[in-house]
Amino acid sequence: MSVNDIIMGIRLVSGLPSYFGGPLTITESRLILRRRLERREEDFLDFMRRSVLANPASPYIPLFRQAGCEPGDLERLVRRDGLEGALQALFRAGIYLTADEYKGRRAVVRGNFTRTINPMQLRNPLMVPHYLATTSGSRGEATHVPLDIACIRDRAVNVYLALGARGGVHWQNAVWMIPGIGPVLWYSSWARPVARWFWPIPMEAADLPSRYRWSARLVVWTSQLAGTSIPSPEPVSPDSPLPIARWMAKTIRDGKVPHVWGYPSSALRLCREALNAGVHLAGSQFTLTGEPVTEACLSAIRRVGAEAVPDYGSADSGGSVGQGCLSPGAPDDIHIFSDLNALIQADGPPFPPGALLLTSIRPTAPFVFLNVSMGDVARMSERRCGCPMEKLGWPSHIQEIRSFEKLTIGGMTFLDADIIRILEEILPRKFGGGPSEYQLVEESMTDGPPRLRLLIHPSVPAVDPVAVSETFWDALGTGSATRRLMALQLKRGGFLDVERQPPLATFTGKILHVRAGTGVSPGGFR
Repeated sequence: MSVNDIIMGIRLVSGLPSYFGGPLTITESRLILRRRLERREEDFLDFMRRSVLANPASPYIPLFRQAGCEPGDLERLVRRDGLEGALQALFRAGIYLTADEYKGRRAVVRGNFTRTINPMQLRNPLMVPHYLATTSGSRGEATHVPLDIACIRDRAVNVYLALGARGGVHWQNAVWMIPGIGPVLWYSSWARPVARWFWPIPMEAADLPSRYRWSARLVVWTSQLAGTSIPSPEPVSPDSPLPIARWMAKTIRDGKVPHVWGYPSSALRLCREALNAGVHLAGSQFTLTGEPVTEACLSAIRRVGAEAVPDYGSADSGGSVGQGCLSPGAPDDIHIFSDLNALIQADGPPFPPGALLLTSIRPTAPFVFLNVSMGDVARMSERRCGCPMEKLGWPSHIQEIRSFEKLTIGGMTFLDADIIRILEEILPRKFGGGPSEYQLVEESMTDGPPRLRLLIHPSVPAVDPVAVSETFWDALGTGSATRRLMALQLKRGGFLDVERQPPLATFTGKILHVRAGTGVSPGGFR
């Protein structure tokens, strides 16, 4: 354990008693949200003054200088054009960061200015961290995200209100992810703590970083001293989820509603195993986060009589950026938590149409984001849905959220969104199985050219790998003549290996549609 870990551990123990000592109420949460929305522009300007304009070390200072934007210009823009209008003007002036620039994978180049940054240079100087969260690192290196108790509390207000909008104030909540401290604290912010806390790997696993063990134990220990008694994490693998299904079934028999916060891929496996085992989940609820939520995913969950609502967010932003509409126009229709962040769409290069840029508003944010891309595109609207989420004060929607990261193989590129359609709809419809049972892995081979591995879960009935490969390339080549030619060249180049093995999970338990591989030779079809 490092010195920094010890310091953060002391802060965590000292900060948690006050966190547990003042449980939220719906009335209080609504008042907090109303004040935030009323002060939204003032809070943003104050945060920028203190974290950027008064901070010579901020990476945004050279961008402001390059754009010829003086400190007073920011306030004038906001007063004249509103927050989102001002952010659009800043984007057009070059004040933004791409995902690669934010992660330090590519230098920031604006005119004659060039600089490489790393995420920790964007750390919020107003925030004192109590523990480190970690991004999944599915398409690059993971980022350590410093979080403090005030940030957790800020997000808990919105999570509580969103759950209340679903009629879930009295649900029995469970969190199924590692480390999951943020969601566990969110759902322990009102009258009672979470009912269960599940981890996808055992706490004693040799490759589990020690900070996850001690931070979870400190949360449990401190909550007991404060009279809240958060349960200890229980290991439940996504491949063997029946213990959670049985807890949910018992909760239903007791006349209560079980609610699980977790990844779509994990929820899908749980519902499938429950159906096969005759475990009844009708009436249960899920909140799905961390992976794309599609109609195929929701349909599979509804087959067991459960309901699910999507969450959109990232560890980098401190958690949830928004949660699902209750009168949705799409499977992933999200109401933006506009009191926590501002979200605009880039209207030109270097981004594709519909690219989302995130800006921090609250002084508790872990990083200072000012038009930062998370690598996603979406359709944004002010659609009047009339659902309780809109009535709370969150009218803005995003939907059809997809990564614009590109799969590159043999010098040719395809969008992640095209791959998702093939893996979730086309292959399951023809060969069986369902969402989360097909995965594409990019391999940069040490002993040859790059390759793709198409993993098929062993639970899918035996299939002909040649037929699977043919279907994959035919589907990828659907559309323009250029796409057909690209797919044909890759197909003839033998770039795809079909393997029967479970899809690979990230360290945090996500099963993504497309992920980076290990650089080892593929194992073949079994």
